[in-house]
Amino acid sequence: MTLKKNSLPRSGAGRPTPARARARREELLDTALDLFLEHGFELATIDMIASSVHMTKRTVYARYPDKAALFLAAVRRAIDREAVGPEVLADLDNGNLAETLAAVARLRIGQVMTPHGLKLQRIINTEGYRFPEIFVAHNQVSTGPVVTFVASVLDRARAAGQITDIDTDQAARAFMSMAVGGQVRAIVAGRPPTAAQLEERVRFTVHLLLHGLRPRRSEEQQPR
Repeated sequence: MTLKKNSLPRSGAGRPTPARARARREELLDTALDLFLEHGFELATIDMIASSVHMTKRTVYARYPDKAALFLAAVRRAIDREAVGPEVLADLDNGNLAETLAAVARLRIGQVMTPHGLKLQRIINTEGYRFPEIFVAHNQVSTGPVVTFVASVLDRARAAGQITDIDTDQAARAFMSMAVGGQVRAIVAGRPPTAAQLEERVRFTVHLLLHGLRPRRSEEQQPR
């Protein structure tokens, strides 16, 4: 039987829906990231990536002009997925400085301990020298907002006299480096801390920071 001209096309024929096109794009970027991580930027090829998602090279090149553009798009998607919204950070702030700082550290370390987070961190470490812009993007989208949040919490504590008068932005960066950076390096190296170790290290770092920032009385105020 001949179909009428206004009949719907059979399943799979015609232009894909926007949702299907978006899903295929995300599948391409996720697969590309996996293969770039597995083989490295130099050895991963467009042929390899296209074949893995059942696309033609022509289709991939229609979306991304070269391998570098595909790589950067794949990494940027991974970075965007790791970004923490302001509402999530606000929920971590219960008004207690030590508990809020510990919650932020746990959040960031926990992100890296997920398969997605570990994959992103490893590819930044291995290919960042070739594409320094991924360091910049990761800082702007993922790390930067968290540092800004921590600095704002420290600003409030400084205004309340809970900590000494310091550069809160630098203090926030130092805290994230101490509390998160060391754990991330161990995780990426395949030596993730146990839950008990993680909790002990986070609490120690919070205590160390707050002890160092505790207001000191001047000599004139010291008891004789």
